[in-house]
Amino acid sequence: MKKSRPDDSQNKHPRILIMDDEVNVQKILEKMLDKFNYTTVLTSDGEAAIRTYQIALAKNASFDLTILDLTVPGGMGGKEAAEQILKLDPNAKIIFSTGNANDPMMSDYKKIGIFDILPKPFRLENLIEKVKLATRL
Repeated sequence: MKKSRPDDSQNKHPRILIMDDEVNVQKILEKMLDKFNYTTVLTSDGEAAIRTYQIALAKNASFDLTILDLTVPGGMGGKEAAEQILKLDPNAKIIFSTGNANDPMMSDYKKIGIFDILPKPFRLENLIEKVKLATRL
């Protein structure tokens, strides 16, 4: 887990939890979002994302948005992590990120309370548009 900026109780920038098993995807998302003053926390699998979300809730520093990779080979993916995060925080805003356009979750995501989907590869304009909609404070 890595934070792109230190915790600051005066920080008004929306906080985004990112879970992706590919470090280079994490870094790309971090750089894209940093340009628009979003604070990011990076994790590599669903279990780490859930733990990170729990810790943030306990510190009264919840996330404004969570972006979850739908598929994590050999680990917990986005669907399972989203279910757990939504149990912890029914108001959590979650975006699924996936490179598999044929995944059934691409059409059924709203049924389980997911805010939106972000198909990979993503373009900066598409990412920022979805993030802005989700993080309107």
